Amino acid sequence: MDLKAQIEAFGRNSSDFIGREDLLEKLKEDRPLKVKWGADPSASDLHLGHTVVLRRLRLFQEFGHRVVFIIGDFTGMIGDPSGKSETRKPLSREEVMKNAETYKAQVFKVLDPKKTEVVLNSAWLSKLDLPQIMKLLSQYTVARMLERADFKERFKTNKEISIIEFLYPLMQGYDSVRIDADVELGGHDQIFNLLVGRELQKAYGKKQQAIITLPLLEGTDGKMKMSKSLGNYIGINEPPKEIYGKTMSIPDELMIKYFELLTDLPHEKMEELDKGLKSGKVHPKKAKSDLAKLLVEQFHGKNAAQEAEKEFEEVFKNNELPSDIPVRKVSLDGGQLLITKVLVDAGLLPSLGEAKRMIKGGGVKLDGVKVGSQDQALSKKGSFVLSIGRRKHVKVICE
Repeated sequence: MDLKAQIEAFGRNSSDFIGREDLLEKLKEDRPLKVKWGADPSASDLHLGHTVVLRRLRLFQEFGHRVVFIIGDFTGMIGDPSGKSETRKPLSREEVMKNAETYKAQVFKVLDPKKTEVVLNSAWLSKLDLPQIMKLLSQYTVARMLERADFKERFKTNKEISIIEFLYPLMQGYDSVRIDADVELGGHDQIFNLLVGRELQKAYGKKQQAIITLPLLEGTDGKMKMSKSLGNYIGINEPPKEIYGKTMSIPDELMIKYFELLTDLPHEKMEELDKGLKSGKVHPKKAKSDLAKLLVEQFHGKNAAQEAEKEFEEVFKNNELPSDIPVRKVSLDGGQLLITKVLVDAGLLPSLGEAKRMIKGGGVKLDGVKVGSQDQALSKKGSFVLSIGRRKHVKVICE
């Protein structure tokens, strides 16, 4: 493939592509490029939203380039302010390092480990002395920082912005200086941080990196960016039946975007599928099933995908519960037990807040009947089945 065709492939479906000519010149040097991707280990699991960028990084690897995966163990203790309406709670060193280990294991479900260098940014950021930090801070003004949409909104509404948050994009950008990044990839919400890296490289006398950002992937709710904290995510480490079932629950209008960003379906096939869905020639359930199988296959293999489809169909057609539904015993202690608490204790939902949101949205059933209030409780002995959609169930035995 000629160089211009390569660039078109690298930029396919991108939200931003800055420094296209810079990238072309670097490709002419006929050497493996350093392609940077950084992630702060703020949670333990990666989800399909992360794989949008990982898949594009893999494409660079297929063309012979090297990915430098920067785990933000240092920046992660501050927390990326991108898209946040308030200052994030800092993570401890122990939390960051524990999550970092799981990240390393998960990225290689997509990336080629032989063409990936994994580094911690504490290797250089923790060693900066005060004169070096002052030099870094001098590269940007407060006015420039407040051009950032999230900072601008928080400043306008008189919400706190800590000084350390201003330092975050500078430190992330300094990563690009230290590794001599040729290209940096990220989600569209990272554009400000990536541009800082490009500008810092120039300030430090380096060649500037090209920037490619990719669209943010909406979660299973079809509205918000996929996020574990919102409970709308599909984790790449989840069991095959969970990935399959969650994919079957996404809104129909999201299917084409998922195919485009998460699969290798050829562009012509994508157009054909889109036309078929719009004309009614292709049933949405069939298209969604094909998508679900492709996603399960990526992370668990073809056999697992077929088994996940088979089990889903059995449950869907016969309205049966899965054979391996978990059982939880709880004690009423002569009183009542809020369903919200049971949902969290049983591992169906990550937090009481998410349990309340799910009940409010009509997504929780008790023995097949919709739970109508977040204050509803279990108040008598016996066994009950709590369900979230068609995929998540738990048998609760009240003693």
